[in-house]
Parts: sequence; structure tokens; C-alpha cells
Amino acid sequence: MLIIGIAGGTGSGKTTVVRKIIERLPKGEVAVLPQDSYYRDSSHLPLEKRQEINFDHPNSIEFELLQEHLKQLKTGLAIEQPIYSYLTCTRSEETIPVQPTEVVIIEGILALTQPELRDLMDIKVFVDCDADDRLNRVIKRDIVERGRSVDKVLARYEDTLKPMHLQFIEPTKRYADIIVPQGGNNHVAIDILTQFIQKNLKVSV
Repeated sequence: MLIIGIAGGTGSGKTTVVRKIIERLPKGEVAVLPQDSYYRDSSHLPLEKRQEINFDHPNSIEFELLQEHLKQLKTGLAIEQPIYSYLTCTRSEETIPVQPTEVVIIEGILALTQPELRDLMDIKVFVDCDADDRLNRVIKRDIVERGRSVDKVLARYEDTLKPMHLQFIEPTKRYADIIVPQGGNNHVAIDILTQFIQKNLKVSV
């Protein structure tokens, strides 16, 4: 099993990079564990408090469960991946069954922040992108997918996203084996990364 960690700032194009890698690899050989699925359940808090959660701080994620699931997959066991809703800020009672595959991708802004999680990865990737481009994508995404106004998105960017990016996300670039500039638009970097994965898969078989 080849375990790949893909990190980068909010709106950097991580999801696009992951999608393009999956498209280039044999069907059914890739499982994706999104960091977002492992946000801690906040159903015990009032909705107003839930909406104030700092999703860009490592403490918001149950990394222990993510690491345990990764270890289970490595030993050939299936897992039940949590489902998290940004609208309610709670975990669903339902889960997604994930079977062990040749490639497992862990994707999220904070994917490279934990030493124990990094130690389980074979390849660590940081998707880099200009701050202006990231902000533009965040505005579009949060309005459409999360029902936020432009003012709320901008306030959240200044109060939370930007300082958390500088404190926790940007520093993890030093741990990356591969840096992908320009996010999902960098076809050359994605091709090189995919070829690297394919080569390692052949070696491990």
C-alpha cells in the first residue's frame, strides 16, 4: 500500500490535484481519506457555538481516529469513514465503508501537521497557490456550498484563515517531498507525481 499525504492552503487546488491523480490511476486502486471527514463532532454545542469553530486549527480534527483508520487499512481491514456536515457542524450517524486499496490519499489543509501521521506517509505533497487565488476560490466555494455571505467569508479570512495558514499550514511545506505550484492547473507537476506513484506501485507489487 502506498500512502500519500496532500496538504496546502484552503482553496489551493488540493481536491483538483487529487481528482486528476485518480483519473490517471487504475480504477478502484485509490481510496481518499479527506481530513474534513474527521472534524470532531460538535453536536453537544448550540448551533451558534458550532458556527464559531476554528476549522483551520489542528485541534478541530480527530487525528487519532484518522491515524487508527490508516493503520487498519494498512493491515488489510476495512474502515467506516465518518461523514461531517459543514452546515450543521456535526457528524452524521451514517459512515462510508472504505476498503483497503493499492493507494490511499490523505487530503486536507492540515494533513502534514502531525508527526505521527507524516510517519505513516510514503509521499508528502504540498499544493501551493497564491493567496489572492486561494481567497477567490474560498469566496466562491463558501457562498455556494456553505451558505455564507461575502462579508462573512472575508471576515473569516482575515480573522481565521490567514493567521491559521501562516501559523500551521505554510510551515508544513518544509515536510513535503513534492511541491505543486499553481495547484490543479500545474499539469506537468501532476503528471510527474502520477508517474512517481505508478513507478512505486510497480516496485511494491
